Amino acid sequence: MTQPEEKTLPLLHDAVVPIEMMLATVAKTLCSAVFVSGRTPEEAIGHSCLWSLKAQLLPEVLQKHARWQVDRERTRVDVSIELDPATVDDLIAGHRAAHPGFEADWAAEGRRLAALRSVTRSAVFTGGQGSIILPRDGELRLHFEPREVRRGPASSAGWPGGEAAATDPAVQATRSAIAKTLDAAFADPDAYHAAVLVVHRGQIVGERYRAGVGPDSPLESWSMGKSTMGTLIGMLIGQGHLQLDARAPIAAWDTAGDPRREITLRHLLNMASGLRCTGQDDTRDTWRYGLPEHFLPYAESLDVAEWATERPPEFAPATVGRYRNCDPLSLAKIFRDTVLRLGADPLSWPQTELFDRIGMQGFVLETDRWGHFIISGFDYGTARDWARLGLLYLRDGVWDGQRVLPEGWVGFATAPAPGWQNREYGAQIWLNSMKEIALPADTYYFAGGGGQYVFVVPSLDLVIVRMGHTRGWEQAKDKVNEMLQGVTAALAHDDRSAS
Repeated sequence: MTQPEEKTLPLLHDAVVPIEMMLATVAKTLCSAVFVSGRTPEEAIGHSCLWSLKAQLLPEVLQKHARWQVDRERTRVDVSIELDPATVDDLIAGHRAAHPGFEADWAAEGRRLAALRSVTRSAVFTGGQGSIILPRDGELRLHFEPREVRRGPASSAGWPGGEAAATDPAVQATRSAIAKTLDAAFADPDAYHAAVLVVHRGQIVGERYRAGVGPDSPLESWSMGKSTMGTLIGMLIGQGHLQLDARAPIAAWDTAGDPRREITLRHLLNMASGLRCTGQDDTRDTWRYGLPEHFLPYAESLDVAEWATERPPEFAPATVGRYRNCDPLSLAKIFRDTVLRLGADPLSWPQTELFDRIGMQGFVLETDRWGHFIISGFDYGTARDWARLGLLYLRDGVWDGQRVLPEGWVGFATAPAPGWQNREYGAQIWLNSMKEIALPADTYYFAGGGGQYVFVVPSLDLVIVRMGHTRGWEQAKDKVNEMLQGVTAALAHDDRSAS
């Protein structure tokens, strides 16, 4: 049986402290924070960019030594570090502290870093496709034509089709109680809440934003984009262009004897493809490039479609469920290839076919230099737009009486996936089977790094969006649960009053 070999990724090396990739992530997230979200560079650096990949970026060290520059005229961001002896020592000490027990030839790594003398990584804002990491030489060299994504006309109707929130006096007491909960949540500086939106029985009953953020602000959404790609694939299946249990239509896998020929869309959606890809839950000594492979699309100027579909097999499909970016990025390639085959534009198809239909006007889906969506994490959306996507699922894929997702899709997407030991994952959607979320057991949710959440609770007819800044990633779940408990207590009080 043929076992495909993993290709060596261009420009990567066996660095222990991958400073070049660390700075690339900071440059990209800062560029998007400024030019997509409209945040100030100082605020974004202080609350998000240095923590984007958790401890892997060594935020305290970069905060001390890295320097950034925003060129608004060229919509470009450069992040640099001078690798003098003191900085090299701090980088190595920070890495060792982040990975206790991991050993390397630290003297050799110190010499390697010192020989670099300085490193600069850059990103540029392209417009409709957001921001893109530049290659290490700082030259853009795009392999597609960036373009603005035309959005449908904004509706003047009430929520959720438009922006006018209903003011039903019958739920005023609920709004007041939830407002107190959100006041307390946002008063906690360690919570790093950026936006919270509560939709109960179709009405907005709570909404709060931190200073500088509002209903029209597209915010870092990270892995909630996986749920978006799952939705897009579901639509293509519903339209008859793809089949859930057919072989995944990826040419790189369609060779006689290649075990990847057995991978289906269902396997990819369930994060159970079996493709080899190290993750942050794997031990540090397995990371070939100084970062888990799972993070590489966020840290280098890669063709992410090629990267994802060149992963070799490790497990038989559907036997091991693991959270790995190669699966949703393979789905993104399938999405792109399918839409191109239909003669449509994959960059605008999500907007025209999905977002416009349910009133979502604030989404930005970012790409690599080849025009492939990095939808596993580089996506930005407003809290209201994420709530609309949650409502679409709450309503079984139907919007204004029209079916957007195929019948049965929501049931499939929210059923436990095979291979997942704790049954906590469905199809690009998380399940509350472990009761880690302070909501009823039937809750399912989209989730992204730094505490980005869209909670859907069918038993309460409830959608809650919480968006936060990645600096608070360690305490995010606890802080979110505190807020959720206050919201559900307010709703329970309203139900008791009504009865």
